[in-house]
Amino acid sequence: MGIFSFFSKEKKEVLDQGLAKTKQSVFSKIARAIAGKSKIDDEVLDNLEEVLVTSDVGVETTLKIIDRVQKRAARDKFMNTNELNRLLKDEIAQLLMENNTEDGGTFDIPTTPGNPYVIMVVGVNGVGKTTTIGKLAHQYKKAGKKVYLGAADTFRAAAVEQLVEWGHRADVPVVKQGMGSDPASVAYDTLSSAVANNADVVIIDTAGRLHNKVGLMNELTKIKNVMQKVVPGAPNDVMLVLDGSTGQNAFEQAKQFTKATEVTSLAITKLDGTAKGGVVIGISDQFKIPVKYIGLGEGIDHLQIFNREEFVDSLFG
Repeated sequence: MGIFSFFSKEKKEVLDQGLAKTKQSVFSKIARAIAGKSKIDDEVLDNLEEVLVTSDVGVETTLKIIDRVQKRAARDKFMNTNELNRLLKDEIAQLLMENNTEDGGTFDIPTTPGNPYVIMVVGVNGVGKTTTIGKLAHQYKKAGKKVYLGAADTFRAAAVEQLVEWGHRADVPVVKQGMGSDPASVAYDTLSSAVANNADVVIIDTAGRLHNKVGLMNELTKIKNVMQKVVPGAPNDVMLVLDGSTGQNAFEQAKQFTKATEVTSLAITKLDGTAKGGVVIGISDQFKIPVKYIGLGEGIDHLQIFNREEFVDSLFG
């Protein structure tokens, strides 16, 4: 069985289409970087470094990749520029493997009655946080799980309305309170209802504000403490949603949120509308936090479990 054979043809097509803008941008830049060159020399490496940095891979990760390519080219004496894409694919995939950043999770998680798997979702407004929650709910429902959503972003009426709409689309219940209610109270009610109805998965939306780190930390800590009164050990996952189309700004958001709370997984959205898909490589490498999901379109099925090898293969294959 081939390494990518567990991916359906349909999912592979969605991934290829979603990364098309990034792939086209990267390949055109690489073509210019190696124009007129027959071997991988210092000038090609300098040009390649610029390609990766301008593709939002990030400076630190780019330097790691260039070092690996340089060593590989020196070891394999007859390496030429025609082989550069394969070389990049191999070295980037290996780099991500060595970082021990696991591939994304599964929608078929084991659960026990009265002890749901709890996901608390964080991130600034506009990154696709609520949309990601709706798509996650849909995928878990497809996997046969009973899902509850909690509208704990009570500072924006639109956020609650949007989550309710996604609840309808995914055909899952949404627990909400009035505008300005205590987010921790919403989380408590959501988990209490989920436990009483033997739900398998609970996804809690939180306020999309990047205010001062102390305020953010206190608010998220309060929500966690209240949830643990209902489900010991909750949340099982604190998922940070980042907008891949913002490039380096996504790095900055990741820095701020990882300082404010313990982030255990990442979802990177809006990759289909941008040429900045390289940001996934840099964020995965720099933060050592598993990228669980990537968003590749507006469709309810366009949220995919992230797989390092498949991602790099689609980008450089």
